[in-house]
Amino acid sequence: MSVTEPALLSLIEVAAAIAQKKISSREATQSCLDRTAKWQPSLNAYMSIEADAALAAADVADAKLAKGESRGVLHGVPLAHKDMYYDEGHVVTCGSHIRRDFVATTTATSLQRIKDAGTIRLGSLQMVEFAYGPLGHNSHYGAVHNPWAFDHVTGGSSSGSGSAVAARLTFAALGSDTGGSIRLPAHFCGVTGLKTTVGLISRAGAMPLSQSLDTVGPLARTVEDCALLTGLMAGADPLDPTVSTRAVPDYMAATKASAKGMTVGIPKAFYVDDLDPEAARILQDTIATLKSEGVSFVEVDLPDQRQLTAACQMVLATEAAAIHKRWMIERPQDYGAQVLSRLQNGFAISGVSYIEALRWRGPALAAYLAAVTGTDAVLAPVAPAAAPTIAETDVGNTTGSEAMIQRLTRFTRPINYLGLPALSIPAGFTASKLPIGVQLIGRPFDETTLLTIGAAFQRVTDFHTKCPELT
Repeated sequence: MSVTEPALLSLIEVAAAIAQKKISSREATQSCLDRTAKWQPSLNAYMSIEADAALAAADVADAKLAKGESRGVLHGVPLAHKDMYYDEGHVVTCGSHIRRDFVATTTATSLQRIKDAGTIRLGSLQMVEFAYGPLGHNSHYGAVHNPWAFDHVTGGSSSGSGSAVAARLTFAALGSDTGGSIRLPAHFCGVTGLKTTVGLISRAGAMPLSQSLDTVGPLARTVEDCALLTGLMAGADPLDPTVSTRAVPDYMAATKASAKGMTVGIPKAFYVDDLDPEAARILQDTIATLKSEGVSFVEVDLPDQRQLTAACQMVLATEAAAIHKRWMIERPQDYGAQVLSRLQNGFAISGVSYIEALRWRGPALAAYLAAVTGTDAVLAPVAPAAAPTIAETDVGNTTGSEAMIQRLTRFTRPINYLGLPALSIPAGFTASKLPIGVQLIGRPFDETTLLTIGAAFQRVTDFHTKCPELT
């Protein structure tokens, strides 16, 4: 483990290096800040950079460690997160004009649990306005740029999280996934991202978009990093009664287990249809790699996933419109045109249609689980292609915008509707050196299986270790 540039370490590696006093928290923090100073003008990944406060907090962490006092497994580790997690005393813009001056009076449960493990704050990360967009555009603060190719999108809505983790500006970051907003940035930026089961992690203090679809999860360098953060955040919370009270598994142990003997399903249709040739190649390469690790594969005939996508969109549009109704009436001019248009679509959906979409989730989940009987997980692409350019996707509120959004999110939305966990892992690069990921889809609250398979893949591949260069 080299510590010549601490920012290049993984989350687990830097935590160990600080705990063992191989490096100080100040050195780790300064390393991230130095890289941010170089990369931020090209990436626009940060919403706020709080260098002085971060260094002061790092000095406090170092002083405590010198006295033999440690706050937890991430003592002194500097992190930044998507700017939708309330952090008491800090401005939380939610990527919007409406909340550009909103100062949080509470701290999100998920963020507090990570802070309780000893982390310090570097600042906050850019995001799509109110988390309602899969590409990374933001009409108020500008698009976030992909560190592998500055003229390409990062994916959204956790755009800053994907970009900053990929460029090694932070060791990990919280994102959120309502229709693909963790997995798409992970796929487009070449990092690891975990969309958790609905109800695994508290959403208290996280800006809502859709109360029945929103999930909290991490983006990081490795599957192990995601496992550590998930274990810290998961568990019952009196501030969010929708969170499961079941015991939190040992996610770190899952990353050490062998995947040999596991069976993974490959969909016969939908997820393998209309893939760009390089995405199709990388999917086949992933299958071959996992087979070499003792994983077997079978074809699975899934229920019509297009219906799940349509139902997900109906639920999301209706719930988002309900959340934003007052501002849409009082302050429509303060929304970006595309976000406002998408929110207004929710008003066109009847209450009966919305309730029907909610009621169908149970039978749809039962049908999906029946279709994957005999498998431990399902493997699928995250998106049909690598990251498109910012220019070709900056279509604003044109007639083609929704069609583009539909194509890029068609492999993620069904999983959100069913409430299932899904792990996005880097799986290869295109000829033009753009990353491509794949997703492992699991059963409800079975993140452990996904982590086991994902970690096994990363033990024999190095895609997750690749780092973009600033030229």
